[in-house]
Amino acid sequence: MAKEISRREFLENVGLGAAASTSLLLLKDVAGAESGNDALPSRTLGRTGAKVSILAFGCGSRFLMYKDVDSASQILNRAIDLGITYLDTAYSYGDGESETRVGRVMATRRKDVWLATKIPDRTRDEFLRRLEASLKRLQTDHVDLVHIHSLGQAEDLAKIEAKGGALEGLMQAREQKMARFAGMTSHTNGEVMAKAIERHDLDCVQMALNASRNGRFEELALPAANAKNLGVIAMKVTGQEFLVGDGAGKADMNSLLRYSMSLPVTTAVVGMPKPEMLAHNIETARAFAPLNEEEKNRLRQQLNNSREGLEKRLVGHLDGPTANPEMFTA
Repeated sequence: MAKEISRREFLENVGLGAAASTSLLLLKDVAGAESGNDALPSRTLGRTGAKVSILAFGCGSRFLMYKDVDSASQILNRAIDLGITYLDTAYSYGDGESETRVGRVMATRRKDVWLATKIPDRTRDEFLRRLEASLKRLQTDHVDLVHIHSLGQAEDLAKIEAKGGALEGLMQAREQKMARFAGMTSHTNGEVMAKAIERHDLDCVQMALNASRNGRFEELALPAANAKNLGVIAMKVTGQEFLVGDGAGKADMNSLLRYSMSLPVTTAVVGMPKPEMLAHNIETARAFAPLNEEEKNRLRQQLNNSREGLEKRLVGHLDGPTANPEMFTA
């Protein structure tokens, strides 16, 4: 146990040491963005070398709120027209419905975006089978990034790592060019995510990174990912709106989005179920300036008492209906 505590403290110290230089690095990224009033800032997605917009379009439950498929296509095309170049989808978002909707747009705009999907299965064979079907729904022969979806607690990581487990499928998908890069996501436990990062040859990771700091991802997993130059995608920026509002433990959307973008990450995934939300977040991203350390600490303190509630809220959460929820209750 003493060894684990030492390791945890080390990662937290690395994170604190890196924080002072974060604002300067982010300002450099923004300054290097494409010129023009309508341009979205972009950053490099870690070791992939790809440049993507700092605002990513989340194609989960909020995207599925566009009940009409034509409306969904219109908003996704609009997001791309406005400069969003990172699309985040998953099989579990409507049991393939999100991928199908995204695929309608990818039929003509595949080259305009970085396309990522996530696969929930925990065995190699099922992972590859599911990914093959996802590619058909997405109307492409490959995705830029495929993730193992929603890493849970230590026993879930053990299942993924086991012989014939999903990790083998992930590596095989990259080798076979079904995906250019390999990743893993989590909103459950930052310490378990840090172990996965340290042990395995991942290119990118997606994790809950918000001002409540649920799951200790910012303290533990984020510095581990930065140390290996992985592409880091922030999610749960608003905690499924749990953190948005007035009063104790709440904050406004602008502050929450700016907080996550001010961390050493590449992009922040946000669900935008209404066109006006897309317009609002685009403007926030265009005008982005990183929060300083005092501003970040103030927001952390403001949201600290929401941390435990958000952690409980996200247990087993997949942001969409799935036929196999038992996989994610660990």
